[in-house]
Amino acid sequence: MSVLTRDEAQNRAKLIDVLRYTIELDLTTGDETFESSTVIRFAARTHGDTFVEIRPAALHSVTLDGEPVDPDTLDDNRLPLTGLTAGEHELRVRAGMRYSRTGEGMHRFTDPTDGETYVYTQLFMEDVQRVFAAFDQPDLKSVFELTVQAPQGWTVLANGITEHLGDGRWQAAPTPLISTYLVAVAAGPWHSVRTEHRGLPFGLHCRRSLAPYLDADADELLDITRACYDRYHEKFEEPYPFDSYDQAFVPEFNAGAMENPGLVTFRDEFVYRSAVTTTERQTRAMIIAHEMAHMWFGDLVTLQWWDDIWLNESFAEYMGYQTLTEATRFHGTWTEFGVVRKPWGYDADQRPSTHPVAPENVDDTASALLNFDGISYAKGASALRQLVTWLGEKDFLAGINTHFARHRFANATLADFIDSLAAHTDRDVHAWADAWLRTTGVDTLLPTVSGSNGDHTLTVDHQGSRPHRVGVGLYDLDLADEDRHLTLRRRLEIDIPQSTPEPLGKRPALVLLNDGDLTYAKVRFDPGSFDTVRARLSGLPDPLTRAVVWNALRDAVRDGELAPAAYLETARAHLPYETDLALVQGVLTFASTQAADRYATPEQRPAALAALSALCRDLIRRTEDGDHPSLRLIAVRHFIAVAAHPETIAAWLADGTVPGGPELDPDLRWRVLARLAVLGAVDDADITAELDRDPSATGREGAARCRAALPDAEAKRTAWAAMFEDDDLSNYLFTATAQGFWQPEQADLVADYVPRFYQDAVALAARRGPAIAEAAGRWAFPGHAVDPDTLRLGEQCLVDAHPIPALRRKLVDQLDDLTRALRVREARLA
Repeated sequence: MSVLTRDEAQNRAKLIDVLRYTIELDLTTGDETFESSTVIRFAARTHGDTFVEIRPAALHSVTLDGEPVDPDTLDDNRLPLTGLTAGEHELRVRAGMRYSRTGEGMHRFTDPTDGETYVYTQLFMEDVQRVFAAFDQPDLKSVFELTVQAPQGWTVLANGITEHLGDGRWQAAPTPLISTYLVAVAAGPWHSVRTEHRGLPFGLHCRRSLAPYLDADADELLDITRACYDRYHEKFEEPYPFDSYDQAFVPEFNAGAMENPGLVTFRDEFVYRSAVTTTERQTRAMIIAHEMAHMWFGDLVTLQWWDDIWLNESFAEYMGYQTLTEATRFHGTWTEFGVVRKPWGYDADQRPSTHPVAPENVDDTASALLNFDGISYAKGASALRQLVTWLGEKDFLAGINTHFARHRFANATLADFIDSLAAHTDRDVHAWADAWLRTTGVDTLLPTVSGSNGDHTLTVDHQGSRPHRVGVGLYDLDLADEDRHLTLRRRLEIDIPQSTPEPLGKRPALVLLNDGDLTYAKVRFDPGSFDTVRARLSGLPDPLTRAVVWNALRDAVRDGELAPAAYLETARAHLPYETDLALVQGVLTFASTQAADRYATPEQRPAALAALSALCRDLIRRTEDGDHPSLRLIAVRHFIAVAAHPETIAAWLADGTVPGGPELDPDLRWRVLARLAVLGAVDDADITAELDRDPSATGREGAARCRAALPDAEAKRTAWAAMFEDDDLSNYLFTATAQGFWQPEQADLVADYVPRFYQDAVALAARRGPAIAEAAGRWAFPGHAVDPDTLRLGEQCLVDAHPIPALRRKLVDQLDDLTRALRVREARLA
């Protein structure tokens, strides 16, 4: 497919203005294709040539100003429009379009539970071309009028309020000016919960088979939605800019959610069929807050070109976490950000594929798609949090409101935003933007405590280029406290680079840089502080402080400065006393998926799994009183994941419960079965029986994961063919199969597939496109194979095989992580 370049977009925007789209979709024409008719009214400023994008199964007819255009002139996804004269024009395009099975364009899904079918759009970046003809770039905003012919019994949702005209025909209210990638349709026999808030229609929608689960959580979801809506109206002078607010939970969705104006789509795993933790509910709430922030950041004011995706994502990320903290019962959101989201940014920023938060060299849409990563989300949000600390929230919000007023229903750039901020402060925000948004990499802050007796000073060695305003926590031992607590003596605020050493007085037991987690930097400990951390980490009084410490230990492991075994020992010593669920989840995840699965050698891995099993047992024993169900659920899940022997978890499955609870719901049953499959303790008949018990979409995914995990040569051959040869798997079934295939315990069994991965993944990505390419690079990569041969084969693939950009980016990242794992293993052996 031809990708749109920045130069082409700029030239087209100089030539034309798009006035209105009138779109008719017919969803009644079969299971493989639907009909799409588009009328585009646009105006040319001068004489010239341009093109419109469409990716049809069949292009039926095209007329420009009533004159036919030869459909055979379609070149890949571009239909040339030549000889335009100055003035208004009307383009009509009729085409048959393919439904998607990869979550791109118009995705079609049939629910195995009840046989009902649903379709929805995901038009992000350049997938509108899979649904209707469009001048597909973000700065050619337009009004969209949409009519949909749907099967009887279906409901059609769209960006505006929809009306059923009869006989399955639905019409949506015209939109305000929005970008092409934000148009949305969701159609099917939805189960809906509707209400109003401040005169605005609110709706929640899901598949009928999920109706009981949505109903159970509807009050919580709507309370969060109302609270965020009200808080944003306190922050923003510009009112909510659309006529309704629907939230649709849709199947097989590639992202967490998508900010379509008036119709936000979420992956429907957020409609919980099984027990979840309070932190998972907090994460869902944050995504609701994030997507609502997009109604202003991204939808009302939209980036001009894809180099400014941070103007969408970083702001929604920051506002989502901050607003959830201010307006809902979830007050610990920044701890979860610190231990889960921020490491995503740190990791991405240390790979060869790193890029500035606001890059200047995004030349085309394929390059732009690669930048939706931990830098644009987590690092960008961290930078904004640092900006608010430096600028003050009052001036920050004043600048935002100026930005909305200047660019409402239009497009803006980084320069526009900085100018809006500069109007409300004497600080040099342009210099701040250059230092924080135009650079790459993670700064490192290293403390030195010097002096004697009661006269000590702190000097911070700053490895990096960005200015920082950070908190420094000074903690003393409470010698009378049997629980070994640390007490905060005081928290300093210092600017880095330092002008002079900071006086401390008596030497603290712990000096913690970035206490409060208000900047984006790796931190280290002086030797005395490190000893205190190892002995008393759980005695720190604030969970956000503990998150900073755990991140510092995590970074030290990844940088080869702390042995993974030492990290596991620290976790074993302190995690049983941890009260914050996000910290428990984050530490256990890193300990199992990285320290045990990748950084431990095959010889060391059994000891690592044994340590993690013992830690999970400690947590399970601690929660026997039933007062901490979320903590117990986390411990049970991780105990299942690291089980080295089948007896205990097999007994749980047979009994249908963990002794003392919880009972095994569908999620836990599939987790146990997947681990038993890895250990060779179940067979295909057991998996089939479980699928009969749970024939849902998630049950199908669970079965695919389990079958691919069986330690059997034929099972591996079947799974490989399903992923790389047949092209029948949906995006979700592909991911589930890939998750099951590679297991550290089965390295010898799958050794021959390691070299096959590179050639087969390149061919698959070329056939099936970016979504499957990303899934293959993320989930089907042989990450367990931490050896130089895997690295050599991957590097050769990048040179010789020319993978498409989406796969290339994932391979570059995976190979860098593999290189890091090799360095960590070598450091452990040194």
